[in-house]
Amino acid sequence: MTLVTASPLPRKRATVHDVAREAGVSRGTISRMLNGDGYVSADARERIEAAIRKVGYVPSTTARNLVRQRTNAVGFVVHEPHALFLEDPNIGAILLGANEALSEADHQMVCLVVGSERDAERVGRYLRGGFVDGCVVVSAREHDPITAVVRAAQLPVAFVGHPPDLQDMSWVGIDNVASAHEITSRLLATGRHRVAMIAAALDRDSGADRLAGFRQALGDRFDAGLVARVEHYAYSDGVRAMTELLDRAPDVDGVFAASDALAAGALEALLRAGRRVPQDVGVVGFDDSAWATRCTPPLSTVRQPAEGLGRAAARSVLAQIAGEQRAPAAILLDTPVVWRASA
Repeated sequence: MTLVTASPLPRKRATVHDVAREAGVSRGTISRMLNGDGYVSADARERIEAAIRKVGYVPSTTARNLVRQRTNAVGFVVHEPHALFLEDPNIGAILLGANEALSEADHQMVCLVVGSERDAERVGRYLRGGFVDGCVVVSAREHDPITAVVRAAQLPVAFVGHPPDLQDMSWVGIDNVASAHEITSRLLATGRHRVAMIAAALDRDSGADRLAGFRQALGDRFDAGLVARVEHYAYSDGVRAMTELLDRAPDVDGVFAASDALAAGALEALLRAGRRVPQDVGVVGFDDSAWATRCTPPLSTVRQPAEGLGRAAARSVLAQIAGEQRAPAAILLDTPVVWRASA
């Protein structure tokens, strides 16, 4: 015969009635103290705090948020394929920066990855459902369905990046045109004559603007045949694009890749082809991410303040939620060039 010992019954959760009885005050006084909605004397406050500790009362944030019509949650929406969400260190850094700002304000982050039309529909329903008080949106395109959702719902929002159709919504970003122009000019100053570009994400502002800056830096020397266009800021795209460029223009002696991941892929393709970097081909990237320092040789690149972008976007959303920011804000952060051995 097997003896089975019954599990003890769960302890009854303490309620505000228990606190009121222990502290000798009304439930209304306790509510005013917990919600910060009115005056509570120092003596009553001390008795309430002691009673809470004694009975083990845990305030219900769910009930409080229902009264205030707040969730204390902010969505972090990334419009990228799921695999790139894990591969791209910039997205991770933006996420950490946003989470830091939200944590300081005692808000929870909800991560929402949009990698397909089905994802867009699901995330749109979630945002319309009132489950978050606002959202940070990363990698939005022009005419993005998520943009339409947050505009229709009048949801506090800050975009990382600046699609041209944002109009009356806040955003945080960098000057991609000027940054691309500067890094390309530095590459040209090393004496390169056949400079190519691996251009990515041309359906959003970051990719299109980096191509525009590259073109401006080259001026009359710009050759459209030396631009390899790929879909994503991915290592594998960099390998493929550099291989194609070497087939198309074997005399290429400089490459600007629109991200460090692309540049790392380009270095791999150049190594396979027996080209020395920087002696035969100078390579520069964009982001100053972990890719840049792990490459051999280390990448010359543009430092994108990814964590700073995330923090600034989250703080903008929090300010909107609190009613402290009523007009759309546009914030640009600095992007210094970091010169290393790859060029």
